[in-house]
Amino acid sequence: MKKSSYDAKDITVLEGLAAVRKRPSMYIGSTGSRGLHHLIYEVVDNSIDEAMGGFCDNILVVLNNDNSVTVIDNGRGIPVKKVERFNKPAVEIVLTKLHAGGKFGGEGYKVSGGLHGVGVSVVNALSEKLVVEVRRDGHIYRQDFVRGEPVTGLIKGEKTDTHGTAITFYPDKEIFEEIDYKFEILASRMKEMAFLNKGLKITLADSREKPEKKEVYQYEGGIVDFVKYLCEKKDVLHKKVIYFNNVVKDQEVEIAMQYTDGYSESIFSFANNINTTEGGTHLSGFKGALTRTINDYARSSNILKEKDENLFGEDIREGLTAIISVKLKEPQFEGQTKTKLGNSEMKGFVESTVNTKLAEYLGENPSIGRIIVSKCMDASRARAAAKKARDLTRKKSLLESSSLPGKLADCSINDPKYSELFLVEGDSAGGSAKQARDRRFQAILPLKGKILNVEKARLHKILSSEEIQAMVTAMGSGIGEEFDIENARYHKVIIMTDADVDGAHIRTLILTFLYRYMKEMIETGYIYIAQPPLYQVKNEKEVSYAYSDRELENIKKKFEDKKITVQQYKGLGEMDPEQLWETTMNPEARTLLKVEIEDALIADDVFSTLMGNKVEPRREFIEKNAKGVSFIDI
Repeated sequence: MKKSSYDAKDITVLEGLAAVRKRPSMYIGSTGSRGLHHLIYEVVDNSIDEAMGGFCDNILVVLNNDNSVTVIDNGRGIPVKKVERFNKPAVEIVLTKLHAGGKFGGEGYKVSGGLHGVGVSVVNALSEKLVVEVRRDGHIYRQDFVRGEPVTGLIKGEKTDTHGTAITFYPDKEIFEEIDYKFEILASRMKEMAFLNKGLKITLADSREKPEKKEVYQYEGGIVDFVKYLCEKKDVLHKKVIYFNNVVKDQEVEIAMQYTDGYSESIFSFANNINTTEGGTHLSGFKGALTRTINDYARSSNILKEKDENLFGEDIREGLTAIISVKLKEPQFEGQTKTKLGNSEMKGFVESTVNTKLAEYLGENPSIGRIIVSKCMDASRARAAAKKARDLTRKKSLLESSSLPGKLADCSINDPKYSELFLVEGDSAGGSAKQARDRRFQAILPLKGKILNVEKARLHKILSSEEIQAMVTAMGSGIGEEFDIENARYHKVIIMTDADVDGAHIRTLILTFLYRYMKEMIETGYIYIAQPPLYQVKNEKEVSYAYSDRELENIKKKFEDKKITVQQYKGLGEMDPEQLWETTMNPEARTLLKVEIEDALIADDVFSTLMGNKVEPRREFIEKNAKGVSFIDI
């Protein structure tokens, strides 16, 4: 155990728990599924902070069958002595006041993930009931809360020689749309935390299932094991994961990396265990130093000749899987979402570490160095071919009367905020959609059959695909390194395919392309999936539409005393324009699914599994998820 002060005097208060229940989305992002899961993350993050300080090595998360959640750790336990200023126990202050904790100037934590310190008090405010049990100072202490307010004092219980904190909370049904935790989403997060904290044991148990479902995550290899896990479903170019780290005072960086024969990069960065999805100074430092170091090695090894131009950053990152994890005393995150690290000193620290340590590694492992440079040079040649393909595409478009693809039926207004583009499967459905649409704001682009699987192709081959060219040109935002969200011609791009296996495959191919080459379109919330009906139900007086088998059964029960006819739609082309408008395209009546990246690691893994070269992981994925097949592509 490391010695460090963490007592009542170390709890600093920045005041207030006023608007949490009134405006919960300000604190947890949403009152839907994402916000619900966020409650667990906030409680677990407190336990993770104890682990980062060296005070905790075991965390248990239980989904109870009454919809409550219990999180138990063997850390130091939240302090229980009174905070003099408030004349209340420290644990009560932590659970009832916003910005209260040991992370704002006391010596409680040298490094922590919590920047805003709103976590556990917000969980308390948004719970019907919360019970905290603290084991420290030789006793067990308990306190109960209802909707953020204490309903008991801190009760000193029996003696114990153990230590830690247990929190059980019941999410408030008045706040959340639905209390339904997804085991897979939580499992991904817990696994990620275990990878980032070498040796930490995290157990996730689901008591809602009989028998209880339980998974244990513990990785003695830390982020090396993380990279191995991410590359499981890919063909690697060198068996051993490259790893190095550096610690200077309160700064630490760990980097693990491995090259695969794939064409997309999978680089994930973390600061104090927070997934910095927008990158930041640590990621910039890594990318810059990686480019410089590989080029220097290629020239010093005489693989790159004097006449050859330097390899570009995108060449060097092709097929790379990497984890960059930094820990620092006072992280500065940009925005409330804490997704971009802003500490300028981390750029130089990471750069100097990569420059020195990676150069040493390549010098000591020349065979791996040559494999990496060879891969990068292949990528450089492919980039040159892609540039030619891009330039050729531009020249062709200049010779045509309009630079937009000929089969695009564009809308009349020019404001992207109000414009929609439907990517429609097949010419037949495209024809119906063109007749059905509102020409003022809805554009139609019919796509022929199954587009190229971009997971197995380089950019020059992708750009030679007629269907992909049409999508890129229609959307207007460019592709890959040239992508610019500001140039997007539509702020709603709606994938509209048949409700069958082929339609699902086409939808997945389009989503793979968008995820790998226009990811920001998804992150900005511009990508949607249309929901055409599966059945039409008619009686003498009215027409109804069913979007699932369950809905069909409900409609049949409603009309059980009447004569009805049921028509099953096998494809969009079977609907006449009026029906297509009424059910799928009319903003007043349609249902759209918004495509969101809930977890970038899960998304990357799923696309690699479903669309990559390895067959066995794909078979395992399909067997495991067969029952929930309707969710595979969402």
